[in-house]
Amino acid sequence: MKPQLLRDRRGYSLIEVLTVVAITGVVMVIAIPMMGNLFGFFRLSGDARSISNAVAVAKMRAASDFSRVRIYVDLGGRTFRTQSWDKLANSGAGGWKTEGGLTYLSSNVVFGYSPVATAPPSSQGTIGQGCTTSGCTQQCTADDGTFISGTACVMFNSRGVPVDNTFAPTASDAVYVTDGSAVYGITVSATGMIRSWRTPPAASPTWVKS
Repeated sequence: MKPQLLRDRRGYSLIEVLTVVAITGVVMVIAIPMMGNLFGFFRLSGDARSISNAVAVAKMRAASDFSRVRIYVDLGGRTFRTQSWDKLANSGAGGWKTEGGLTYLSSNVVFGYSPVATAPPSSQGTIGQGCTTSGCTQQCTADDGTFISGTACVMFNSRGVPVDNTFAPTASDAVYVTDGSAVYGITVSATGMIRSWRTPPAASPTWVKS
């Protein structure tokens, strides 16, 4: 009986161990790229949701505070923040005050829409960050009204209506982010309705609501 028990308790053979290692390696080769793509999707879609939520909060904040509120986007710095107009700043001349801190985009995500050449339906006439209507520039302005290069803004007036830099209502506000695998767009209609869109990175996009 003892010799039989010893034979039953023997370990795995070298061939069995190598077989398991080989199968594990094949599974990892297949799974790692898929996990990378999945994490990339979560990063990009998460950033798009963060921007959409920030725009929605800015709209509600403007209406509740009876003041102008904007989303200030630093295109090169890959950050955005909420700012409200403080009438008492600069010795009563007024100025923009940052609410909270900066929000950074995830790794590999940037503000952009290349190579997409057409904006989502019923939004901008010409695709671009911020506002692109006549009499409106996509750049944010400093406290004295001068334009700040490398920026884009989405601004709401005291009624929660999107406005351009002349404070006229606009229907062309938008912010776009991409990581090269897809392009997400957050658009704001003339009524203040906020929509999120997604398209593959193509010159002729197929925008769908996300």
